[in-house]
Amino acid sequence: MSWADTSGPVSIRQWLKMKESMSNSTWSYRTESFPASGPHKRTGWTSRLALPCAVAAALLLVAGCGSRTLNSAPVEDRGAGMTRPLDAAKPLPGAENAGKPGYYMVKPGDTMIRIGLENGQNWRDIARWNSLENPNLIEVGQVLRVVPPASDSTQVVTRPVTSGAMAAAQAQIANAAKSANGSSMPASSGSDEDVGWIWPAEGTLVAGFDEAKNKGLDISGKSGDPVVASADGRVVYSGAGLRGYGNLIILKHNNTFLTAYAHNKLLLVKEDQTVKRGQKIAEMGNSDADKVKLHFEIRRQGKPVDPAKYLPAR
Repeated sequence: MSWADTSGPVSIRQWLKMKESMSNSTWSYRTESFPASGPHKRTGWTSRLALPCAVAAALLLVAGCGSRTLNSAPVEDRGAGMTRPLDAAKPLPGAENAGKPGYYMVKPGDTMIRIGLENGQNWRDIARWNSLENPNLIEVGQVLRVVPPASDSTQVVTRPVTSGAMAAAQAQIANAAKSANGSSMPASSGSDEDVGWIWPAEGTLVAGFDEAKNKGLDISGKSGDPVVASADGRVVYSGAGLRGYGNLIILKHNNTFLTAYAHNKLLLVKEDQTVKRGQKIAEMGNSDADKVKLHFEIRRQGKPVDPAKYLPAR
């Protein structure tokens, strides 16, 4: 075995020096005999081996250094990131409106659908009023507008009447809305209370309203039983994105009232669709529930109220 076989890649000059060193050395493990006893033989062999080993180590070091490339491994500078401002110090969107009427601060667990339900609004309108590019990305502590801006002509905000002229104008609008056949969204606050509710399903009432435990009525039935709109309105949500409600439909009846129909087996209407009182909108089921039932809510300006106080006596 020669040095060239074991020392790795070296330069020509280094190889020549190595060859000259080997020619002057008497080391050859192939011809040397090693007696079982007698330290002098082993010591002599070791001394003859020391010089070539030292040369080999030096050559390996030089070869290793010489074979390094200019492309160093990428290194992450962890200290550099510390100079960047922390996101926590950056004000959240809408922070300047915190505490103002008509604004809502996002809480843990909130979704746009829940925020819309809690504030009596269509979640899509809230997303539009706040210029949200992705309504699925909202942050805890973010402040959202939950009433229409003054420039939004598609919505009517309920405000106290401050002048006789305004009251007369609203009365005229209310009368026109009542006389219009099939109008699903009364245009003034004066007519919002006169909705004309009906029961959303046949069946036995199994749970009443409890502000702390049950925000509506639970009506039992069989899977597939019809669920109907309790009043004229527009579908503002149809889906299963609100935890605890299963397959859910939310109708907006005017600027005051919303209704919610939960735990359905099948949803039969789509968002932005106009529906009539008594129209079948879903089939009863047990989605996200322990048994087949309809959970029905009436919300007045986003606050749950007892539906039994609005529905006709049975």
